[in-house]
Amino acid sequence: MSGKYTNVPYGFEPAAPTRKGTLVFYDSFQHVTDEQLERAATILDTRAFKQLVLYPLHESTVKRMSRDAVQSFYQREDRLHEWRRDHSSLPIRVEGLEGKRKKYTPIDSALRHVQTEYAAPLFLYMTAEMANLWASFDSFTEWIKQVRLIVDGQPGEMHPKLEQYRHRWEWAV
Repeated sequence: MSGKYTNVPYGFEPAAPTRKGTLVFYDSFQHVTDEQLERAATILDTRAFKQLVLYPLHESTVKRMSRDAVQSFYQREDRLHEWRRDHSSLPIRVEGLEGKRKKYTPIDSALRHVQTEYAAPLFLYMTAEMANLWASFDSFTEWIKQVRLIVDGQPGEMHPKLEQYRHRWEWAV
């Protein structure tokens, strides 16, 4: 027991954390540019999030979601690790769940995993295409009430469900 506990002065209250929450960039990262990654890093810093989590999707997940052809998972993941090494001063992590599973992972499972692993509140950072795609799923209405959404892209045609929940998301600046 000795050594575990220290004396604390009466009335001591720990300092409130200056950073809170997690920003999760959920995408295939096939067409994501360095400028988009930089915008996510800027939001991480200006809004004082604890960390930025880059969540690359496995090929089979991308194929089921959008029918697009993508590079292999490890190539896209290596690019993200290289970008992360260039920004070593920021708390950035590349999530490897889909690399371990090596198969289709529904967005519901991914969000549940992120919800249990990382500090709340959760903010999802998505491209406009991915946000429109996510809004077309049945589970969107359940999840948009639990997370906030930051959309990176040009304002344009948005899914009707995104318009319905306009108060739960915003454009990346």
